[in-house]
Amino acid sequence: MGPILLAFALAVLAWMLVVGDLLRRHRPVWHWYLAGYPATAFRVVATWRKVAMLNDLSVSRRPPRGLLGDLVVKGDPLRPVTPRASFPRATRLGLTVTVRLHAGQTPATYMKAADALVHAWKVHAVRVTSPERGLVLLTATATDPLERPGLATAPAELLSALIGVMESGGAWVMNLRLVPHWLIAGATRSGKSTLLARLITQLAPQRVALVGIDCKGGMELGLFADRLSALATCRSEAVTVFFALAADMRERMSACRSAGVRSIWELPDKLRPVPIVVIVDEIAELYLSDGTRESKTEAEQCSTLLLRLAQLGAALGLHLVVAGQRVGSDLGPGVTALRAQLGGRICHRVNDPGTAEMTLGDLNKDAVAVAQSITAEERGVAVCTGPDGGWSRARSHLTPTEEAVATARKYSALTPELPALGRALVVPEGESK
Repeated sequence: MGPILLAFALAVLAWMLVVGDLLRRHRPVWHWYLAGYPATAFRVVATWRKVAMLNDLSVSRRPPRGLLGDLVVKGDPLRPVTPRASFPRATRLGLTVTVRLHAGQTPATYMKAADALVHAWKVHAVRVTSPERGLVLLTATATDPLERPGLATAPAELLSALIGVMESGGAWVMNLRLVPHWLIAGATRSGKSTLLARLITQLAPQRVALVGIDCKGGMELGLFADRLSALATCRSEAVTVFFALAADMRERMSACRSAGVRSIWELPDKLRPVPIVVIVDEIAELYLSDGTRESKTEAEQCSTLLLRLAQLGAALGLHLVVAGQRVGSDLGPGVTALRAQLGGRICHRVNDPGTAEMTLGDLNKDAVAVAQSITAEERGVAVCTGPDGGWSRARSHLTPTEEAVATARKYSALTPELPALGRALVVPEGESK
């Protein structure tokens, strides 16, 4: 019976390994709940006390100084008390642990210990948040969910675009009604152009006007000219478009004032002007100057007009999506002022720390460090901000250029006429609608 039982046990073990491998590849969530979570939860419980002691998360009720005769002796406090932690709770992509802080502790101590928790629990990442006073929530993700992101879904809304998948597994949505203006940074081949193509693909079927500012001769946004109400391919054309948008904005102000409302969204549907989304590709081309008087004048005009559009556009249905490989204060003080108006931030892999700092530094220092850790192989991965002021890693859906161009052509009949723009003056010759 011995050899038979051994053979049977080996067969069962082999079958479990095969099934486990199939589950891990085709049903990773099932594999996590059945095998990954129990093992990780055990490691969390088994290592919590040791990790807490080694990373100064434990405290002692005894003072670190004592009196020995006439001497004051300083040393490590005895009998440290480990913070109270809840039992690990399984999530779709990992687990969460709620920890009650000791008096005098802050979440910053746990943020410093996040790397130690990653190695002790053998997970991909640990995020530290504080949902309420006195509590810390440790959110562990078992594997990088952005390596093989699925196709997320989101309800269709006006001025809302499904961009990709968040690190949490939820949908990554750019909602211009919630966050009117966006700044997108990313080096060459980081996924920035793919994200813009995805954005245009999502907005093309909607009743919105798309305006392109592409000072690289229209090489990027010119592909979608069939769905653009205006396209500027150089800085002088961009100045013309910005002046026209400013004039259109004044007309919208007048309509709101006459109706006694503070936003076009309070106007009746018949009177409400069409929303406009201005997509600027490579912001540096608008701000850099070759030293000539004409160049300096154009750069100053672009800076002033862009800032004015950002300051007043949200209530008037005018939205900015500004993208660039490099965004820094060296482009001029106008860039810093414009950044303050662009509440939505997306940072792909960048070539210099200054761009990551410019994009995310005024919001969260941790987000800057995470953005700088994105590798060249992680195309489409970015750090983005949410409407609640937080940040997360995300990955945009891969939208081939051919698909985006076909979508723009398919919905070309929806392209609104914007008389104030004088479209015939800014659409390059040879590009028909």
